[in-house]
Amino acid sequence: MALKNLSPMFYTEAIDDTVKFYYNILYFECAHNDSTLGWASVKKDGVEIMFCLPNSHIPFEKPQFTGSIYIISDNVDAIWESIKEKVTVCFPIEIFDYGMREFAIFDNNGYLI
Repeated sequence: MALKNLSPMFYTEAIDDTVKFYYNILYFECAHNDSTLGWASVKKDGVEIMFCLPNSHIPFEKPQFTGSIYIISDNVDAIWESIKEKVTVCFPIEIFDYGMREFAIFDNNGYLI
């Protein structure tokens, strides 16, 4: 049995704004947006990210995630150039000691990408 992919689901209180951020800034397409069920998904190439309203069974004050979301690209420099003026930057593009060239931004919910 093989695993096929990973599609994270992140809580947001602003599903439409989140879909717009990923569409307008990161050029994802909206794969699904159902306001009656309170969830949406966005896709680009082989990447899918889902968003939902907070689960009533889990306390929710604000979006939070104790990690980073890495989206691997074949041209990180082109992505950086196309979005760096449109987002809140955590750190600009650089090559780290472990050899990865990367940058980090915050999405509209404060999730680190």
